[in-house]
Amino acid sequence: MTELSLGAARQILDSQPFSGLVGARITEFGDGDAVLEVDVREELTQQNGFLHGGVVSYAADNALTFAAGTTLGPAVLTGGFSIQYVRPASGRTLIARASVVHTGRRQAVVRCDLYTADDTGTETLCAVAQGTVLSARPT
Repeated sequence: MTELSLGAARQILDSQPFSGLVGARITEFGDGDAVLEVDVREELTQQNGFLHGGVVSYAADNALTFAAGTTLGPAVLTGGFSIQYVRPASGRTLIARASVVHTGRRQAVVRCDLYTADDTGTETLCAVAQGTVLSARPT
């Protein structure tokens, strides 16, 4: 396990220009888990008013890598991931909850469940993702 803190994870996220553009924030980080949130706003939606699938996919990708970073260290890259959209994402906040399923010396397998929360805080599953995150440490 690494000794990265929630504060350090927030600094890393803040250094990503695209994350700033969508307004992402990390609310939990440590022990193989990470939670990333994005407030739903009109400019992040598609033509039918739902949160754009690219934003949902972005949240899954970043949550997967941050969760893996808790076990592999801060130098990680997404090796690949798949996402299944369960239902259209609508609500107030997108919540991506990622957990490491397995960590080896150089890679981690991570699962992410994505929910939208409405104004009352009720959460609805909108997508699930699983991916492989690779350590970018020099060998």
